[in-house]
Amino acid sequence: MAAAEAGVEQLGASVRDFVAGQQDGRAAEVAAGVKDGKWTVLQLVEALGFCLENTDPRTRGRGIQLLSQVLLQCYSLLQEKEVLHLVLFYESRLQDHHLVIPSVLQGLRALSLLQLDRHTVYSIITNFMSTREEELKGLGADFTFGFIQVMDGEKDPRNLLVAFQIVRDLIAKNYALGPFVEELFEVTSCYFPVDFTPPPNDPHGIQREDLILSLRAVLASTPQFAEFLLPLLIEKLDSELQSAKLDSLQTLTACCAIYGQKELQEFLPSLWSSLRREVFQTASEKIETECLAALHALSACLSRSVLSSDAEDLLDSFLNSILQDCRHHLCEPDMKLVWPSAKLLQAAAGASLRTYHRITRSVLPLLLEQYTRHPQSSQRRTILEMLLGFLELQQKWGHVEEDEGTLLSRQAPVCSVVFSALMDASVQLQLVGIKALTVLGSLQGFLSSSDLELVVDHLIHLALHEEDSQSSEAAMVAAGSLAPIYPKVFSGRMVPRLAEELQSEQEESSHSWNSLQQRCLQALAAVSTHTSIVRETVPVLLQHFQKVQKGSEAGNIQDMVSVCQNLHRVALQCQQDAEGCWYFHQMVVPCLLAMAVQAAMQESTQLALGKALLEEEVLTAMVPVISAATTHLSPELAAQSVSHVVPLFLDGEVSFLPQNSFPCSFQPFGDGECLEAQRRLVALLMAFVCSLPRNVAIPQQEWLLRELLALSCSCNCTFTTTTAAKCFAGLVNKHPAGQQLDEILQLAVNKMEPSLVEGPCRMQALTLLLWVTKALVLRYHPLSSCLTDKLLGLLGNTELGPAVADGFSLLMVESPDVLHKGCHADVRIMFRQRFFTDNVPKLVQGFHGAGPDVKANYLKGLSHVLNHLPKPVLVTELPTLLSLLLEALSCSDHVVQLSTLSCLQPLLLEAPQIMSLHVDTLVTKFLNLTSSPTMAVRIAALRCAHALTCLPTPVLLPYKARVIRALAKPLDDKKRLVRKEAVAARGEWFLLGSLGR
Repeated sequence: MAAAEAGVEQLGASVRDFVAGQQDGRAAEVAAGVKDGKWTVLQLVEALGFCLENTDPRTRGRGIQLLSQVLLQCYSLLQEKEVLHLVLFYESRLQDHHLVIPSVLQGLRALSLLQLDRHTVYSIITNFMSTREEELKGLGADFTFGFIQVMDGEKDPRNLLVAFQIVRDLIAKNYALGPFVEELFEVTSCYFPVDFTPPPNDPHGIQREDLILSLRAVLASTPQFAEFLLPLLIEKLDSELQSAKLDSLQTLTACCAIYGQKELQEFLPSLWSSLRREVFQTASEKIETECLAALHALSACLSRSVLSSDAEDLLDSFLNSILQDCRHHLCEPDMKLVWPSAKLLQAAAGASLRTYHRITRSVLPLLLEQYTRHPQSSQRRTILEMLLGFLELQQKWGHVEEDEGTLLSRQAPVCSVVFSALMDASVQLQLVGIKALTVLGSLQGFLSSSDLELVVDHLIHLALHEEDSQSSEAAMVAAGSLAPIYPKVFSGRMVPRLAEELQSEQEESSHSWNSLQQRCLQALAAVSTHTSIVRETVPVLLQHFQKVQKGSEAGNIQDMVSVCQNLHRVALQCQQDAEGCWYFHQMVVPCLLAMAVQAAMQESTQLALGKALLEEEVLTAMVPVISAATTHLSPELAAQSVSHVVPLFLDGEVSFLPQNSFPCSFQPFGDGECLEAQRRLVALLMAFVCSLPRNVAIPQQEWLLRELLALSCSCNCTFTTTTAAKCFAGLVNKHPAGQQLDEILQLAVNKMEPSLVEGPCRMQALTLLLWVTKALVLRYHPLSSCLTDKLLGLLGNTELGPAVADGFSLLMVESPDVLHKGCHADVRIMFRQRFFTDNVPKLVQGFHGAGPDVKANYLKGLSHVLNHLPKPVLVTELPTLLSLLLEALSCSDHVVQLSTLSCLQPLLLEAPQIMSLHVDTLVTKFLNLTSSPTMAVRIAALRCAHALTCLPTPVLLPYKARVIRALAKPLDDKKRLVRKEAVAARGEWFLLGSLGR
């Protein structure tokens, strides 16, 4: 006792000397005393009591400095409880005076060394298991027991990830577990379910999900854990904690992949009881989904066990329990448990072919009976939707086997139910019936030939004569899905009926367009999903096009556009099939060109026939047809086709066209007003040559480019000059770099520059400049910056400036017909970001130096660029551009206002802190624009006023009353869409600052 008291007195003297600042060497003496066992860390803390509570921060700092220096040398001697108390102590001291903090951090560093040492131990074990596996296995279960002792009580998430991996390796590499299976399970399962929230700004980046998945891999790694794990999962499933339920269900699903019926047998009743309860009672969609996945996994697990074992058939008794608890609810289509029961039955039925037959053998007759017993459409819809779910499961198993018989033996009543749904007056029931019909058709061998004929008849009736467009469109989609499965039936029965109906309607309507013709055309396109059917439908569509193109009524134009839209749909459906794609191209492209050339020549010779085909609306509709028919051709076939099309336009070579007896020569690049109609067909040339793969050589390309360049600046027809400019740009974009490209670009610059200064073709030259600039910007061509600078300079031109400003939108958006990736254009990634970086500073500079009459041009150009920039990029530049955007809202040009509002709305959501700095200006501007004469601006302003509510509430509260008053006016707007936005915005402002918002 005397010696102990003397030691404590010696410790106290050393502490006082150190704290007084007289002898720093006392710290090493104290640390040595702790190591030698003269005194403990607890005694040191007690000895420091007087200084740790001292009001002088220097004294407190010296005391903590001594404790930290001792801990740095003696941390390995600490017990777990001591570490816990010390960590809490040091955390509290982090709020102390700044003079104390450095010593506090030293102490925390000492305590963290404990984690590093443990991590080193785990790393050594991992390394030995990789390099000394045989020796470690020679230790038998002792090694496993030793590791259990090492891991026991581990709390650091970094170490746990390594420890979990070691446990997985112990099991996967067949290390001896001996009598320590339960101990190994306990030392890992104590972390289940994972309750971990990573600290903010955690440098290690460990997430809760990482620990969950790592632990789940351990728990689901061996059937030996089953007797311990399954009771734990059932316990957590019965808890109130949603995260625990989810984790338990996902772990159960994972375990079923390796368990057999031996592991599950004892726990099946409890597991089923828990799963059933959760699906019947939960309000969480996630919980329901995971329950169904777990039931599916259990059923699949039992199915595998039955196939590989002569033991008791647990699967049958398990399915009996499910049927007993769920089947009777299916007789109550209006009750709330009908869908949970159906989902549980379908989850089990989808596990294996055997479970499917066992469940459907019991459920299918019941559903068919219930459908007959319930005459109401709403009830029948619910029953048919449940039936549809079971039919869709059959698709997993492919061909319907006769010996299994469950579905095949019910063929007649199933078809009867589905066909009756198709004839019901309820559109919603029809839609479910169409889905069911599609599934039945996909079950090979289920429908007889007479059934198939009836299917086609129903689809034709629904597609053409059903008043509701939803049913009509769904029937067309179904026809497109079934046609590749039964091409002979659809080409032999549906296509002739549609062709006959189309012809009949055309004769009765005397060349006027009507909705039944429209539906016939759409149905012909929809069913064209197999090459053999395409060979039947395309001639019908082309023949119809030829008949209607001879008139000039508005109805003919509408009908021709409709034919083109449906031909485009067929072209898209053919693109993935080389044979169908080439057939479509060979049939359609020459035919459309021939009809267009014929119409243009008749116009040139002043004949009235075919004039409607030359209308801009029709030619524009033909462009995507030719483009889609060309983009997916192989290079060899594309080269074959281009060898005919380009000579047609350059040389008038018409021999490859069908019905090529024309009244005059074809000279689209010739001079003279009489050739104006022929020049309009350059749009079709553009559609073809700009859709070719880049590796396809274009014959006489340099000559073609010169002709397009001349046409783009010399014609009076805006449609013709624009398409010529687009075609020129599309070819320039794909042209290989080199002297030839440089020469043609220089030629274009020489052509544009004088025309932009003066003369009658200024707008044509500007259009060409915009399209060529776009072509070069997309491919990062060096000349693009020079041409962009030219455009920037033209913003200050009072005559051309507004059109140039609009042209910045053209530079940024994706064009639908040329210069996009789908037509093989050279489009570099991040071209918009590069354009922004290079040119927005120039736009801003130009705005500040511009006169008041042209400032709006710079604002409009800027808003177009910003509006098409990826929002993350825009947010980073927002502080420097926001004042300019706010100024743009005061511009009188409604296009500038609309573009700026569209740019600002997402920024209110993505950069609220920056936008909050300008809230006063934003509120004023938005409210003013809600009275704009332009409806689109009013709507955009109201959406921005709505988005303002995403800013921090304290910033907005001073404006609440003002905004609510101002938004009362648009509630009476004459436009419904404006009123709708006003209601939504005003409602959010009313809720501002309320509890729970």
